[in-house]
Amino acid sequence: MTINCKGELVDLTSPKVMGILNLTPDSFFDGGKYKDEGSILAQIEYMLTHGATFIDMGAYSSRPGAEHVTEEEELRRMIPVIDLVLKKFPDTLISVDTFRSKVASESIEHGAGIINDIAAGNLDDAMFATIAKYQVPYIMMHMKGTPQSMQKEAVYDNLINDLRYYFSEKIQEATSKKINDIIIDPGFGFAKTTAQNYTLLSHLNMFQTFGLPILIGLSRKSMIYKILESSPQEALNGTTALHTVALLKGANIIRAHDVKETVECVKLVEALKANTL
Repeated sequence: MTINCKGELVDLTSPKVMGILNLTPDSFFDGGKYKDEGSILAQIEYMLTHGATFIDMGAYSSRPGAEHVTEEEELRRMIPVIDLVLKKFPDTLISVDTFRSKVASESIEHGAGIINDIAAGNLDDAMFATIAKYQVPYIMMHMKGTPQSMQKEAVYDNLINDLRYYFSEKIQEATSKKINDIIIDPGFGFAKTTAQNYTLLSHLNMFQTFGLPILIGLSRKSMIYKILESSPQEALNGTTALHTVALLKGANIIRAHDVKETVECVKLVEALKANTL
């Protein structure tokens, strides 16, 4: 199972880690932490040194109830950082977390190699055509509504069946438009209650039938710290526990704030799988 990222075939048979770099002032965990060149480059170097295969940059906070950000502001936050990172670390495989086709296209023009779309094209009709034009890997996530409204829309006839139908429709549409490298993300925390998130995790293996890489984003989310009655800052141990479950159930890419710990988790689970009778 491989994806072609900027001419490099990345083998996802062995799970990979995608480090998170939030460029927003209001991210739920690290908002405003990386706002100058020094702190950005230091964090990128740390993540790459400790085993991140991809770096996912976001300039529009998608946490529940996050404030809307204009396209111009998203570009203002994103493009200079892509340029900065690739000047210092030219081989970095950058994923851009955006649902806007213009942000996607300009980011790719500046060297980004993956587009990570929380809306799977539902918030921008031009997104699929943009991905097809540039032929970059495309992460399509499941979400209902918008980041501002999604928590009111966590209603399903059957959670797993509804998500499988959603992805079957989206995959068919994307492949018909000649999008080749598709990655699916079930969208933990997006239009899902805490209980629904755990149902989804327990049935994650059911999404392997699509034959596509599965990305999961659980890192420090409320489904962890609400159960533990703690906070995002105290949720590393819980995050690692759920990363282990996700890897055992077929996750191919783990999107995480804590790269070193996540890479260690992957290594241990891979050792377990290699030595299971």
